[in-house]
Amino acid sequence: MKHHTLFHPQSEVTRVPGEFGEQYRLTLLTAPEHPSEPAIKQLFVRAEPDHEETLFAMKRQGKRNGWDVWQTTIPVAPHSHQTLYCFKALFETSQIYLHAAGQSPRLPQKHQQFRISQFQPPEWVKQQVFYQIFPERFHNGDPSNDYIEKHYPFESNKPVVIKQWGEPVAASHDGTGASEFYGGDLPGITQKLDYLQELGITGIYLNPIFHSPSNHKYDTFDYLQVDPCFGGNQALVELSAAMKQREMRLMLDAVVNHTSSQHPWIDVPKKLEGGAFDNAGSAYRDFYNFFDDGNYWSWKGCDTLPKLNFANTEVRDYIYASENSVLKHWLRPPYSIDAWRFDVVHMLGETTSAENNGYYVAQFRDAIKQTNPDAYMIGEHFAEATQWLQGEQEDGAMNYYGFAHPVIAFLLGKDVPTAHPVDLSADEFVAWLDQAAASIPFANQLAQYNLLDSHDTARFLYLADGDKQALKLATTLLLTYKGVPSIYYGDEVGLSGGYDPDCRRCFPWDESEWDHDLLSYNKQLIALRKQRIELQQGDLFTLYTDQDCWAFMRYLNGQHSVVVVNRGAARDLQLPLAMVSGDERYRELFSGQAVQAENGALSLRIAEKASLVLSSVS
Repeated sequence: MKHHTLFHPQSEVTRVPGEFGEQYRLTLLTAPEHPSEPAIKQLFVRAEPDHEETLFAMKRQGKRNGWDVWQTTIPVAPHSHQTLYCFKALFETSQIYLHAAGQSPRLPQKHQQFRISQFQPPEWVKQQVFYQIFPERFHNGDPSNDYIEKHYPFESNKPVVIKQWGEPVAASHDGTGASEFYGGDLPGITQKLDYLQELGITGIYLNPIFHSPSNHKYDTFDYLQVDPCFGGNQALVELSAAMKQREMRLMLDAVVNHTSSQHPWIDVPKKLEGGAFDNAGSAYRDFYNFFDDGNYWSWKGCDTLPKLNFANTEVRDYIYASENSVLKHWLRPPYSIDAWRFDVVHMLGETTSAENNGYYVAQFRDAIKQTNPDAYMIGEHFAEATQWLQGEQEDGAMNYYGFAHPVIAFLLGKDVPTAHPVDLSADEFVAWLDQAAASIPFANQLAQYNLLDSHDTARFLYLADGDKQALKLATTLLLTYKGVPSIYYGDEVGLSGGYDPDCRRCFPWDESEWDHDLLSYNKQLIALRKQRIELQQGDLFTLYTDQDCWAFMRYLNGQHSVVVVNRGAARDLQLPLAMVSGDERYRELFSGQAVQAENGALSLRIAEKASLVLSSVS
């Protein structure tokens, strides 16, 4: 059991005016002194306002449920958009530094220090529960726009296959995985908004919807036209309007690292007059990167996805820089989308590599925020994405590294992406989560786009070999951990599916095929998250870990919830309640049972492979 003596609630950091400029007011809570522990002699905040160490003395400001409250102010860094700091506690013969990754007896490296960026994600994002939809497989709302051959010049050796709703998906993209169609469209999504609202969803992320020859649409050949088989631009106008009536948010997928090889700028199959392929004199030649042998640089060697060259001014103008650019166009009425998700954002840039990538991602942000300052921007990253999450580039990332991968390793004992067996204890699991979060500002931690699976991965239930209880534990974490939760369509009713493209099965609208127990479980957690502000934007700290069990508290100005996730055998727990009243009363979400804390602790019995979610009752 961990004994917490120092806690910095990052949710309580406030910006205040000072004698010499703007400052941040910082709070530190210290536990009542224990006879076996040395007494704190002095407390400081350590920062570098002029690149040189300065120690700002903290003063006691009173008590909070028995804990001492310390505060001081530090200047907003004048030389950077980020202000970095940590805490230094002096004892009789020792010292402790408290930083974003934990505690240490020595000064932490800068990547471990608390940080505040002057660039902030939109406030509304913290309140959302997103739902990811692969449009071609969610619902067919208008059969009249089903596959129209003239709109799909699928120039390849892969035949187009028309399938009935619910038929098995192709085994791989080596076959017809990208060229089989079921009829899902935007009118189908509009027609199912009532279902999503009843589930508790507040935002929708759509995989690409612009005109392209494939069903996945990551090979765009017209960025300004919604695919005709999805209903065209008018269908997006209607979906956006219907969502706004329900106060729901809409995020689209920006695929701007590459185009389709059938885009008019290059048009490889037809060798269109003026196209860049096989035409060194084309006005579009420099939009891409060509080798001496006439071949072009493509995404991961896939010749249907030629990479754009952002060193070209016209490419920059078309994608983001001009007033009529793609990114700005869809943010404006009548579409008025709320957010962009950028496909393989870390791979785009100049020439044949991701040269100057950070510059362009920051430029995307500037263009988006100039058009709609309240827009949300995230990037796709399968690996660690710290460098893009410092505030001035992305608001958040698809949080595979900092959430999905550790959850799968802990609950399923599998490495991603190899599915190799791993043995990850709860301690190691929490250390992974903490380390991933520690290097980015707290505001961006709350804006991270958390997920269990997606259109690019096997579904969690598939990886769990159908173990619904494991999925329930993962869903508990998804809806209670720091960040913005996203449910991949169908997970809430038990839809399974293997690796891409099998993870893109049709949603089963026959309710007899649904797992109604799992659906109810999702609804309960979503409703609680929307009710409890601490689950949306509160701090998180660990109360207890052992080999198989993790208990943590989400905390915001005294309001709090306690979450316990146990992958092992049933056990009795005695959880110390830090920083809150020792006689707090709680209600457990799933059982409805009332629980009373006694002597500053919660005594709980948790079943085998189960979770508990307890919220304080005023």
